[in-house]
Amino acid sequence: MGNREDLLAGARQCLFDKGYARTTVRDIAAASGVSMAAIGYHFGTKEALLTAALVEATREWGDELANTLGDAADPGPDPLRHFASRWDAVRESITAHRGLWGATFDALSHPETRAQLAEQTDESRSGLARLFGGTGAGDTGRTVGAFYQALLVGLAAQALIDPETAPTGAELAEGLRRIAGLPAASDE
Repeated sequence: MGNREDLLAGARQCLFDKGYARTTVRDIAAASGVSMAAIGYHFGTKEALLTAALVEATREWGDELANTLGDAADPGPDPLRHFASRWDAVRESITAHRGLWGATFDALSHPETRAQLAEQTDESRSGLARLFGGTGAGDTGRTVGAFYQALLVGLAAQALIDPETAPTGAELAEGLRRIAGLPAASDE
């Protein structure tokens, strides 16, 4: 790897281990094996490097989740069971990537990072709409994607706060069923 890639890898490790706010330039340099001056050369600021590492890690998580959802067993034609199955996989993935989610929430308290992440909002929402089987295009992709993004962030927050009581896919599906006023599924 080159210095830039080493810095990204070191920053990612620091994000997951220490969080956004507690990571120093010295921490990143030590974790990456690259000089502190290289951070300024390649990224301008520590914050820009940490944000780039966070965006990269989030994209990789999304790709991994897409593969997981693509490999999941088909729960049958019931859309609520399908929804529940997919959200169980999301919950497991959030639990497996606690460092990423902790760093994400930590980074949200920094205005410059929020601004950079906000630039990714449309892309994130469209990607989530495609990932969960909706359309990723136009107003529908933004609307459906915004719903999935709100659900994802809320589930991640609950999983970080208390993993034991974070809702399961079945609980989310049941909540959606009740909100939408759909009849209960028959146990055939």
